[in-house]
Amino acid sequence: MNIPKSSFPRIIIIGGGFAGIALAKKLSKQEVQVVLLDKHNYHTFQPLLYQVSTGGLEPDSIAYPIRKVLGDFPNFFFRLADVSEINTEKNKVISNIGELKYDYLVVASGSKTNYFGNTSIEANSMEMKTVPQSLNLRSLILENFEDALLTSDLNERIALMNFVIVGAGPTGVELAGALAEIKKGILPKDYPDLDTRLAQINLVQSGDKILKEMSPQASQKAEDFLEKLGVHVWKNVRVTGYDGKTVTTNSDLTFDAATVVWAAGVKGAAIKGLDSDQFVSRGNRIMVNEFNQVKGLNNVFAVGDVAQMETENTPHGHPMMAQPAIQQGRLLGDNLLKMLENKPMKPFTYKDKGSMATVGRNKAVVDLPNFKFQGVFAWFVWMFVHLFFLIGFRNRMIVFINWVYNYIRFDREARLIIRPFKKEIKSNS
Repeated sequence: MNIPKSSFPRIIIIGGGFAGIALAKKLSKQEVQVVLLDKHNYHTFQPLLYQVSTGGLEPDSIAYPIRKVLGDFPNFFFRLADVSEINTEKNKVISNIGELKYDYLVVASGSKTNYFGNTSIEANSMEMKTVPQSLNLRSLILENFEDALLTSDLNERIALMNFVIVGAGPTGVELAGALAEIKKGILPKDYPDLDTRLAQINLVQSGDKILKEMSPQASQKAEDFLEKLGVHVWKNVRVTGYDGKTVTTNSDLTFDAATVVWAAGVKGAAIKGLDSDQFVSRGNRIMVNEFNQVKGLNNVFAVGDVAQMETENTPHGHPMMAQPAIQQGRLLGDNLLKMLENKPMKPFTYKDKGSMATVGRNKAVVDLPNFKFQGVFAWFVWMFVHLFFLIGFRNRMIVFINWVYNYIRFDREARLIIRPFKKEIKSNS
């Protein structure tokens, strides 16, 4: 990897997400050599990926070059690499660009889509965890409407304009709301010769409430918002299969749809060498102690979505969201420096700052520790918080200007098919 030798301890960080970036910033300007490895050369602000998928934002407004974030720090090195294995006995990582030894290793590889073993859904549905996946979804949505113009088969036309979103967490709810607004305000103008009233947005949830991690008030209000926007909310319905044309469920309910988005779950992106039962628990997350140390290994740590820290208050681990990742990354930076100085480390305690979701224009729900509110004010709070956590002044300005423009004009300028995408239908055989 062409990393120079140093008298400083070498700390390798795998992953440039929220946890990895927070940790690297904490270690900046310290007497350590930091090597960050990621298969992308940019950090992605994942909470706004759905806006890329629906043409509200261009991808470069929610992505920021990792080298620019940390490039001014001494003793920091970034390598574009896909890590395939960790050898904990020899203290080295193995990647597509070579091997590298570490003194300390931090796995911040995040999460990936969990299909719960359903191969037909995995093969034929869309996921939305990365910028390329969001661009693929954007192209597919727009191309399906173009194809709907060309077919004379009414059933095929309806299927091309139907959307099924599986999973009613924040991602599913926000995507459903964005698609409903596109149907209402943009499609009639873009496709005047197409009866866009036939388009349907279906949000399917296996449980009895949407936004199940939020308060009952937030859940009910979000459902009310969605139904007013024309979204069909299906609760207590579990999707069992999708062959590329028809969605089947555990009931008699089926959907004919050309666009199915799977937002029903994620699992830890554990890496070979730390993916055995010795290290991982439920959800494919790496088991760590209260200092984010991988159990049984003194010099290997895991933070963020991939880390499973089970405590009395969090028996199932911390939520796989940005805030726990950022907080763990920052504290681990302090703890690694304490460890190098033979000082006692501080155990991690998650400070829940609340959760929120937007359901469209002037509609959002916010749960703070001591205050819960919904509606227009919640929507402004949601926008402010997301702008604040974006990396880079340029990104904040671009997103803000886009939101103001979209609000005034009720438009989404980025509905471009930059690269055509067709989902190849695969059989389950």
